[in-house]
Amino acid sequence: MSRVKSGVVTHARHRKVIKAAKGYYAARSTNFRTATQAVDKANQYATRDRKTRKRNFRALWIQRINAAVRMLDADLTYSSFINLLAKAGIEVDRKVLADLAVHEPDAFAAILGQAKAAA
Repeated sequence: MSRVKSGVVTHARHRKVIKAAKGYYAARSTNFRTATQAVDKANQYATRDRKTRKRNFRALWIQRINAAVRMLDADLTYSSFINLLAKAGIEVDRKVLADLAVHEPDAFAAILGQAKAAA
């Protein structure tokens, strides 16, 4: 039986890791062992932060909605506004509400008016 050398496969695996580490600082982008550690840690961060990004955006939308509601009605808070929307049967998600609050303040004010009128 002939002997199988692993040079081609190993080189391809190394090249794949080094390519993923492109742009990293110093040996992290050229040295295979260091690059492997850096790429593994980067993948851990990426996996964790996909969840964190969703959390951060939701918090941003809530802050924008709260600011817009308080500008239009000083006595109204975010939570009471969301409660008014639920009672009025208006189903608009926070992302759209925040976008309306920033780019279409008149439309946001109309939604607020409808919610207050229904309650």
